[in-house]
Formats: sequence, structure tokens, C-alpha cells
Amino acid sequence: MNFKTSIAIFMTACSVSLSAQTRQPADPEATPEARQLLTRLINIQSKGIMYGHQDDLMTGHTWWYEPDRSDTKEAVGDYPAIAGFELGEIELGGPLSLDSISFANIAERVRWFHRQNGIITISWHCVNPITSQWPGIKEPNGAGSAWEVEMLSADQLNAVRSILPGGCNHAMFNSWLDRLVKNFKQWRDEKGALIPFIFRPYHEHSGSFFWWGTQRCYDEEYATLWRYTVNYLRNKGLHNILYAYNTDKVYSAEEFLKGYPGDEYIDMLSIDWYGQGEEFNKNVNYALDFISQIATQKQKLFALSECGPISADLQKILEKYQATYVLTWRNAPPRGGRRNYTPPTPEQLAQMPADMRAAYENRMKQPKHEDLLKIMKSNKRYLFLKDIQKIQ
Repeated sequence: MNFKTSIAIFMTACSVSLSAQTRQPADPEATPEARQLLTRLINIQSKGIMYGHQDDLMTGHTWWYEPDRSDTKEAVGDYPAIAGFELGEIELGGPLSLDSISFANIAERVRWFHRQNGIITISWHCVNPITSQWPGIKEPNGAGSAWEVEMLSADQLNAVRSILPGGCNHAMFNSWLDRLVKNFKQWRDEKGALIPFIFRPYHEHSGSFFWWGTQRCYDEEYATLWRYTVNYLRNKGLHNILYAYNTDKVYSAEEFLKGYPGDEYIDMLSIDWYGQGEEFNKNVNYALDFISQIATQKQKLFALSECGPISADLQKILEKYQATYVLTWRNAPPRGGRRNYTPPTPEQLAQMPADMRAAYENRMKQPKHEDLLKIMKSNKRYLFLKDIQKIQ
């Protein structure tokens, strides 16, 4: 190693250390645990890219909430570094999420994963505040769900505007947030401290498929919703949260920042982008490049917070950027077939419509997720739970 190389390594190490020591959470009243989480994320980021998996501890391809099971662990011998959990429908006050997962079980797994020194990220597909009140509405994923994009309420407000101060659904929205607060305050460690986590609400704003999407409200309304939510949670004593701003696929920095609520509300920038192939590779590479530059300028973390499949090409692209993590979405059996799901038989395939059969057969020709995970696990640039447990 020559003198110049030694100096370069020393300066890089100092830069990472200084950044971890000086960078602060967006919340000026952040708990020591939240501050430690941010420091830890920065330090981990200097080592590699964490692999995350949504609902990894809750469901698998053929199972439904069996403690200690994980499709990731069964594929590569280790848990993901980041475990994602979904709280959709907690706002309704029932015991189950929109995916029919018990909130009590989620709380148990959150506590367990925190004890393992894993990182926790939370999403919230909250129901449409307008159409969910209509008589006869039945969730999930139909009218009334987060995917219902009906625009107008009784007083001619879009869904987002209806829940902001002065809107006809504002009091109801506050009750939603109160339920969220009650749930978050139950997540405590052995010493009684609130468990720190990354919260990514109102995600994929640049798409139009959620009621908070870019074509469903004005950008400033979306930013106001973000600011109101964060302030509400902080005012209720929740200072243990790092907040992640998120969009769906975008093609410019300007598009990415539409609806951005402000640096004082955000700790992490993130984007969701599904796909594969040459065009996808080009677009996601370009997006990661300009988002990483924004993150550097704003002194924020950044992540590819949803994607799939994690192709070999995508893994190579991600290695070019100092992302905090990459996360793939949940494995889950079809509704109603949770514990006994099996692939279709040849007879069942023959009875499928031609387009559905062709899509299924094409999917079966693609590399299996488990095989792609093994490629990732063999690459020291990617980090799983055991890789991060001792990093502080």
C-alpha cells in the first residue's frame, strides 16, 4: 500500500466517522435510541448495503405466522438485516392488519427482532378516508382501501384535503393517528424504552394508485399531510422514529422532490421500483444516481425501499451507490390458502386462460428469488442480520 492510498483510506474513515458523529435526526428531541439508530445506520452504510424483506418474520411462500420461521433464513442461513412490517388498518381499531396479520403478533416480532439488533421499518397502507365510510364497503384491496382513489368527499374535498385541519374527516384522521400512537407506544425494549424504527408512510407518492398519490392531491397538500402527521406523533411523545420520504419510479430530481415536506421532517430518502431488463436497469441506475446526490446534499440516508426481483444486474447497479438498504416485498400464500398453498398442477394449468398460463410459465422460467438471494449472500458488499449485529 503506497502513501497516497493510505491517506485516502484514512480520510475516508475519518469522513465516515465524522458524519456519524455529527449528523443528527430530523427530530431535535429524538430519543437516545433514535440517535443511536441513525449513527448505527451511517456506520453500517460504510460497510455495505443491508438486505431487507417485508413481512419476513410474519409470512412465507407456504406458511403464515410461525414463530422463528423466515424464508430468507431458510434460503441463505441468515435473517435479513432489515425486517419490514405493515400496519394498514390499524387505524380502524381492529386486531388484524389488511394482510390479516395480528397486530399483537407484529408487536411480538418487532420486540424480538430489536433484541437481535436488527433494523425495523414500518409501512402504513391506511384506508381511503372517504370511501371507507360508505355503507357496504368491504376491505381488503377493494373500495375503501388505500388503493381506492375516489377523489371527492361530501363537501367536495379530495381525500387528503378532507383529513387536513378544516376538512370534514379531520377528527376521524386524528383518531387514526391516536391508534397509531397507542400501538407505537407498546413497542418497548426490556428497559422500557421505546424501540426506534424507520417509518415510511404515504409511500410511492409519485404514483397515482394510492389516494395520497400525485394525481390525487396537490403536492403541497401531500407535504402538509406529512408535516401534520410527523408533528402529531412528536407532540404525542414519539421521538423514537426516523422518517423515510418515498416515491415510486421517477425520472428526475425535480419529480422526486415534488411534495417533499422539508428536511426537518425527513431522515431518509427512498424510492420503490420494480422490474428487470435493460430498460429497467438504465432507469433505476439513473434514479439511484440523482437520489444519492440529493441525499449527500441534504445529509440524509437513502434506500431502494421496494424492488423485485433482485436480479444479478440490479445487485451490480446497487454496488455503485452507498445506499443504506434494499428491500424486497413480502412472500405470502394467496388469501384463503395460507398454510396449504401448492403450485398449480398440470391439469389446473391447462384450465387457466391462455394469457394467465403464459404469464405463470414465463415467471417460472425466471431465476428463483432464493437463488438470487444466495448470490447476494455470497457478496460481502451485502449485509444480512449476522453481518450487522455487532456494528454500533
